[in-house]
Order: sequence, then structure tokens, then C-alpha cells
Amino acid sequence: MGRSCHLLRRSLLLVVAIVAMAASSDSRAQDQSYPERTIKLVVPFIAGSPVDALARIVAQGLSARLGRALIIENQSGAGGTIGSRAVAAASPDGYTLLFIINSHVYGLYANPGYDPIRSFTPVSTIAQWSHVLVVRPDFPAASVRELIGYAKANPDTVTFGYGINTPPQILGETLKIATGANIRSVPYRGGAQAIQDMLGGRIDMNFGATSTLLPLIQDGKLRAIAFTGARRSPDLPDVPTISEAGFPQIAFNPDAWAAILGPTGLPPPIVNTLNEAISATVKTPELQAGLARLGYEARIMSPQDSAAFLAAESEKWPPVVKAAGLRAE
Repeated sequence: MGRSCHLLRRSLLLVVAIVAMAASSDSRAQDQSYPERTIKLVVPFIAGSPVDALARIVAQGLSARLGRALIIENQSGAGGTIGSRAVAAASPDGYTLLFIINSHVYGLYANPGYDPIRSFTPVSTIAQWSHVLVVRPDFPAASVRELIGYAKANPDTVTFGYGINTPPQILGETLKIATGANIRSVPYRGGAQAIQDMLGGRIDMNFGATSTLLPLIQDGKLRAIAFTGARRSPDLPDVPTISEAGFPQIAFNPDAWAAILGPTGLPPPIVNTLNEAISATVKTPELQAGLARLGYEARIMSPQDSAAFLAAESEKWPPVVKAAGLRAE
């Protein structure tokens, strides 16, 4: 009886071991053959936004590199949390990825339905950029100091438009705190909508990506008064940096970045395949030119360095958000 039980137990353990080995072998085979079908890249912001434009040029180059279609799916709303929540709940098979910016780690929402760090697998950072501060062409201020002076002399009359849970929102609110200016904040679902209202004369000031605002500045439809980068923008050499204007408190340098994440549990071989493809894609002259046109600077990191960077950023931004008095709209 004892010998029979012992043999049965050994047989069962052998079967379990064989099944585990087969499953592991099958998993490695799947990882090595990745990708075998279309990859979905979720952009949690509206189509046509600067972030969406960046995601699309990266997706196009990455698709060619991987030899598989890579489609963009815009799942905007709730400051980017809707799309992020969908990816956090997706299968960690490499076929659903998330394109984020630093608002992902703002901590603006108390319970977004996921943890910005633990619910995701970092694949790679993509790019970084700064912003330009613009006012309407007929606005009675030609510099940041004049803007602040006018706002203080005319409290609650100057309006600032921004997309909810975006870097421009942080910049504007931090500027208000740093200067004590009484500027009225006007939230929009996306920054593009704020710009449209600015062109229509309903918004006085805005922070935006150079790529988006440069044509409007060149056409005289908006007036640039400061750039948030460490150095002046090559596209706007006559526009002083925010530090040169006397407000280093809001020069985060850079104040925005983008990265690609997968759901937590994404297998390392798939992560490495994606990271290598992203790195090779972004280094091509075509992508470099595309990034430059959009006002972005490439910033590619290994998965490990990306994880460390995101962890550090998750510690950096929430205090800034809290100091700015921001809350989920």
C-alpha cells in the first residue's frame, strides 16, 4: 500500500513537472515569435493632440521595424485615466500597450483604478520637451512680468486655458502660486480645445508644445512671451526662457516626457524586443526629423532605467501637484 502510494505520488509529480516544462517552453516560444499579430497602442488623450501626434509617428516607425501593424486607439477622458485603466487590466501579452506622458504620475486622482507604477511594466521612455507661454496678440502684456502685473491689477479677469491633467495645467497653476497672480483657470477636455477658444478671443494665455503653437505664432495669431526649457527654443530664438524672465520656480527642465508601458507581468523577452525596436526606430533619420518637427527631443532608456526614472518621477510630481492645489475636475 505504501509503495503504491509512493509510486503514485512520484508519477503525479512527474506529470506536473512535465506540464510545467511544456508550459514554460511554450511561453518562451511565444515570446521569441512575438509579435505575431496587430499591436494596439492606447493613447489616453484626444486625437489630434500633440501627444497623439508623437504617438503616431513612433507607432508608424515601430510598425515597420516589427513587421506588424501597430494601431493607435484614443481612449481619452478623466485626465488620461480611462485609457490607462484599460491597459492595466489587459492581458500582459504585448499586444496592448500604453503611451503616457508625465501626467501619468501626477497623483491627481485619489483612486484611478490602478497604481501608476505597480500596475504597469515600463518598456521605454520616448521623448522629452518643454513648452512655450503664449498670449493673445491683443493682450496688453509683452512679457511674463507685464502679464503678472496686469493680472494683479485686474484680478480674476485674465483667463488661462488648459487640458485637464496635462503639463500645461501644472505650469500655469505653478506660475500662479509663484507670482501670487489672480488668474482664472479654465479647464478643457484637451489642450487643442483651449487653443481654439484662445484664437476665438475667449482665453488670454496658454502653455503649449512648440510644435502646436509655432505656426500660430508665426502667423501672428498668438504671441510667445516665454519658453520653459533650460535653453531658448531654436524655433523661437528671440523668446526668453522662463528663468531669464525671472521665474526659475517653474522651469522643470524638461516639464514633459513620454513613455510606453505594458500591463504588469509583461514577459522580459517581449519587453526587450519592444525596447530594442523602439530604440532602433527612434534613432533613424526619419524619426529624428519627425521629433524635431514636433519640438521633441529623443529620450530612450532601457527597461530597467525607464523603471527607475518613472519611480523617481512618481516621487517628484505629486508634491508639485499638491502645492499647486490641483484636484480631479
